[in-house]
Amino acid sequence: MASKEEFENHCWVDVVKPEDLQTYAPYARETYVGDNPALLAIDLYNLVYKGGRKYPHELEPEYPNSCGIYAHEAIEPTQKLIAGCRAAKLPIFYVTAQFTPHRVASTRRVHLPMTAHDCEIHDAFTPKPEDVVFRKERPSAFFGTPLIAHLNQRRIDSLIVCGESTSGCVRASVLEAHMYGKHVTVVEESCFDRCEATHKVNLFDMHHKYADVMHLDEVLLHLDALAAGRSPAVAAVSA
Repeated sequence: MASKEEFENHCWVDVVKPEDLQTYAPYARETYVGDNPALLAIDLYNLVYKGGRKYPHELEPEYPNSCGIYAHEAIEPTQKLIAGCRAAKLPIFYVTAQFTPHRVASTRRVHLPMTAHDCEIHDAFTPKPEDVVFRKERPSAFFGTPLIAHLNQRRIDSLIVCGESTSGCVRASVLEAHMYGKHVTVVEESCFDRCEATHKVNLFDMHHKYADVMHLDEVLLHLDALAAGRSPAVAAVSA
């Protein structure tokens, strides 16, 4: 079993108080990737990359929906993750926003202007013909899409999750996957949010309740094991 220090060796250690880490100490466990996983890439669309490598507050007047530097810092890790999943011949599911000019709102939150191009997947992650792309109108990748039917038909027992925003669509999708009984691995370096503190706290919360948050290099070890025809659990023991 992982030690408390190993289990908490993540980005949130500088925002979560030591006494709160102690409160959650009983949750420490070995993290893993399932034996028959798929990759779920959430909302890697053009809108959140607008304005380049600046902090979101600097981009707010012109690009209020951008995740700025946080989105751009996650590009390379996400490309490595996708490449590892392809090498292991994992199914890859992309989900992006459905462009709807007159969306039905459930709160009074102001919906900022966006275009059909904004909702297209960024060129850094262009899907291949064998990948599956869904469009959604709500935060969860499952709501209003046939994702769960695809997972069940292909006997997929677990998901590797990347994308944005950690506190919004990633979290909503992780929770719903958990409700469907799917094990979820969230790749820390391949998820991002407009707010760094929100990103860290939501990863912390999901890690202790609904998912295993793992570092990219750990996940790639599991994918290497899958590509070699070994169980990921064996890779975890030998790492």
